[in-house]
Amino acid sequence: MDIYTIIFLALAVFIFLRLRSVLGQRTGNERPPFDRTARNALGGAPDKNVVTMPGKVIDQAPLAPTAEPAPPSDRWKGLTEPGTALALGLDAIVDKDSTFDPRHFISGARGAYEMIVLAFANGDRRALRDLLSSEVYESFDAAIKDREKNEQKTETRFVSIDKAELVGAELRDRTAQLTIRFVSQMISATRDRAGNIVDGSADTVADITDIWTFARDITSRDPNWKLVGTGSAN
Repeated sequence: MDIYTIIFLALAVFIFLRLRSVLGQRTGNERPPFDRTARNALGGAPDKNVVTMPGKVIDQAPLAPTAEPAPPSDRWKGLTEPGTALALGLDAIVDKDSTFDPRHFISGARGAYEMIVLAFANGDRRALRDLLSSEVYESFDAAIKDREKNEQKTETRFVSIDKAELVGAELRDRTAQLTIRFVSQMISATRDRAGNIVDGSADTVADITDIWTFARDITSRDPNWKLVGTGSAN
């Protein structure tokens, strides 16, 4: 064996021993890799880098409730007082549809209110048809046709929606009805063919209070509510 072979063997043994001291040996008793999900499930501090994915695991057993149901006195806290007609109406709806959340409904109703007002101003029948009951749609459509006949156009712009307040709730057979009072500020003007303003103002901010009623068949798979009645306090 020549001198070069001996040198290479010595280097190989040296490198092997160094790697072994750094990496260690597997004995079969090593701890598994750190599992962030398991840590959270066991009560450890949540990892802010973990993002919970939507959906559910197939065949997962129902989870135990994490909190006791709210007592009747707190059930509609911030919406109405216990024993009022509004509270009793909400109770009746929830008893038939446990997924109903009035606070979520109010949030969606604010968006629907703005969408419907702007669609009506723009004469967007396609958008209105999906958001209104047939009776309300016919009323809106008649007003749009009247504008078109007189060659008028309406310009509407929201400044703000200051309040969306639930003021009524009831269950009629399978139909839930919710009434909301909207308080908003908007600028609206209707112009004739020549561009002259025939109604409203292009500069003045008007305070508007609308009282709208939405309805939904709670036995239907369709989760959408439709506007079934309109009123105004102005």
